[in-house]
Amino acid sequence: MKNLKALGLIAFALVIGLAAAVYAAGWVSRQGGASTNKVVVAAVDIEPGSKINAEMLSNLDWPAGATPPGAFKSAGELQDRIAKVGILRGEPMLDGKLAPQGTQGGLSAVIAEGKRAMTVRVNDVVGVAGFALPGNYVDVMVNAQQEKSGNQEGKQISKTVLERVLVLAVAQEAGRDDTKPKVVSAVTLELSLEDSEKLDLARSVGTLSLVLRNQVDQKTVASAGFTKDELFGDKKAPLPPAAPAALRKPRPAHAAAAQLASRTHCVEVIQHGVLAVNCF
Repeated sequence: MKNLKALGLIAFALVIGLAAAVYAAGWVSRQGGASTNKVVVAAVDIEPGSKINAEMLSNLDWPAGATPPGAFKSAGELQDRIAKVGILRGEPMLDGKLAPQGTQGGLSAVIAEGKRAMTVRVNDVVGVAGFALPGNYVDVMVNAQQEKSGNQEGKQISKTVLERVLVLAVAQEAGRDDTKPKVVSAVTLELSLEDSEKLDLARSVGTLSLVLRNQVDQKTVASAGFTKDELFGDKKAPLPPAAPAALRKPRPAHAAAAQLASRTHCVEVIQHGVLAVNCF
């Protein structure tokens, strides 16, 4: 009995193992027969504004059901296209990451539609110690002397004139993958036409400063600026208001005549050839 029981267990184990082997073989055959598509991917890291050639690309089998929209099947379709953003090695080449056909290479291919690129001169302080890198957002602040208003002297004021401005390039570098600060002498910003005019005026009337901001912070703040008087708390006392015309009592004419008539004693004084009469 014991031998029969042992033989039964062995036979049952063999049947289970055979069924598992058949299932695994079927699964492998099904996976091997899954449909795939050829997708063009980047063979190297591609910088924004770079012109694409065949050496930068390779083909990769991609599951047909998971092919990203806008992908390319042949490297020939990408010849001389321009990368609009940075593309890492192994990423699929998508039409949304490329500038329109016919676009020339360089920084102009990276500028968004309707925007302009404008360069401002900076130093290690104005440029936020080199932390304003391509792809970051900054605010632009100007320190200038206000124009005179009536009899009052123009006040020194610091004011934020532009908010959330994209940094396109620092010096001649537009790569956005580097996070190491770079102290440069010029920063190129992406602006609307109106903001370009505003920035050009701001740098002609005062000194500029860049203020680095969080990349995901999209809030804008309406600031009236800050003057030197407000900074040090010096506020001049307001002048007393002039009395209304209705409350002013004009001097009667007969009173003035009576005062002149009361001055009966007069003395003529000649001084430096000038004759003067003083009555009292």
